Amino acid sequence: MIIKTSQKLQHFSIWTKLNWTWAHTLILLQFTLQILLLFPQIGVFRVPMRIASFAFGLFLLVWLRPEGSQHPATNPAIVVLGIMLLELCLHPYINSMTGGVAQCAMYLAILSPLFWVRSLKITQIGFESLMFLMWSIHTLSASFGVLQVYFPGKFQLSLSTTIQNSTYHGDNLLITLANGEQVYRPMGLTDIPGGAANAGFYALLFSVVIALKYKNPILRIVCMGSAALGLFCIYLTQVRSILVLAAVSMVFLAVVLMRTGQIARLTAMVSGVTALFAGTFSWAIAIGGKSTLQRLSSLFTASPDQIYHQNRGLFLQNTIEELLPKYPLGAGLGRWGMMNNYFGDNTDLVSQPIWVEIQWTGWLLDGGVPLVFAYIAALYLACQTAWKIAINRELGDFALWGGLIFAYDIGALAITFNYPIFMSQSGMEFWLLNAVLFVAARNSKLESNKLLNTV
Repeated sequence: MIIKTSQKLQHFSIWTKLNWTWAHTLILLQFTLQILLLFPQIGVFRVPMRIASFAFGLFLLVWLRPEGSQHPATNPAIVVLGIMLLELCLHPYINSMTGGVAQCAMYLAILSPLFWVRSLKITQIGFESLMFLMWSIHTLSASFGVLQVYFPGKFQLSLSTTIQNSTYHGDNLLITLANGEQVYRPMGLTDIPGGAANAGFYALLFSVVIALKYKNPILRIVCMGSAALGLFCIYLTQVRSILVLAAVSMVFLAVVLMRTGQIARLTAMVSGVTALFAGTFSWAIAIGGKSTLQRLSSLFTASPDQIYHQNRGLFLQNTIEELLPKYPLGAGLGRWGMMNNYFGDNTDLVSQPIWVEIQWTGWLLDGGVPLVFAYIAALYLACQTAWKIAINRELGDFALWGGLIFAYDIGALAITFNYPIFMSQSGMEFWLLNAVLFVAARNSKLESNKLLNTV
């Protein structure tokens, strides 16, 4: 009785505060910068805004003093950074010193949450407020994606200049609706056609967990609406990899519920998500027409490995068969991606840029086989830690957030076979979510022990 009363008082005092941390600030900054990029009037600041969130991560790394237990993935992350430093100092084929330093800084910025988040005094309530913030942001973006389909041209701002100047600009970025009208693939609150797919995935994943965790009927209805909007965006963008990612994440979330014996929640989730996927598919086909149906149906025309090989599998095959024998210890920093575009010096014929489509190619080019194994170790420990939190009964309902992050982690691993997620804001977000989950779970255990000791 004393413990329950103490917990209620504690929750009441926490809820009367903002529960705002640097983690919240980083997420809000990313969203704000993303919105600003939609206005062509400030296009001159495009590059600084692209790197601002990474720079903020580096600032927090210097500003905040590391305290408390470190995330298990921290040590392999240090190894990753050490390999990058060796590549910068010793590799003979660096594209340019500026590009090499920028590449190292990017790796450090993306991994930085593992180091500075541990100093935050974030609690369970603080973690949940961060989840609700992210859910709201992605639901808003998915909502704009739906509006862009129903009202073409009215809810869409500027298109990325990179896309406009790209050879892929044209029919590849358009979809034909059931009424015959052509529109850009839903962009949401991004400047890239198809960008609403990412927001849709987050809206779906967060909505399902929030609906399972909270019994408030109004909140559950809002969650189902958010999940439907998210799935609709995924279907209409026709980004099949995100659709597969969503399905994989749902399966692993179900595995967590089964492992922890939450049969009622598992039953509710399976029935609800199945109905959601089927109902939203019908909605998407009614609006998207034959092009959407044909695109999504192609997922079932052959075995999964054949479909992957026909699309992104060729890049993985090229990485293993051609690039690996040629660059077992890396190809030299600054030879691919935006670091080459911004800071590269391609006058040297030996260190010419190399095209990268998937993360595995990027890791191999940056640090060779050692970097690949070091990053795999870091990702494995991140998944393992989220899994342990998800099945920890001592954490009560908070463990469900561990299930969310675990499912998200598995999905992120799958995406490494599709594009370089760990050289983007999504990569930094991955490490932020895992680090914040670990710190919140640790602080929750410490607080529970304090309450027990006072009784």
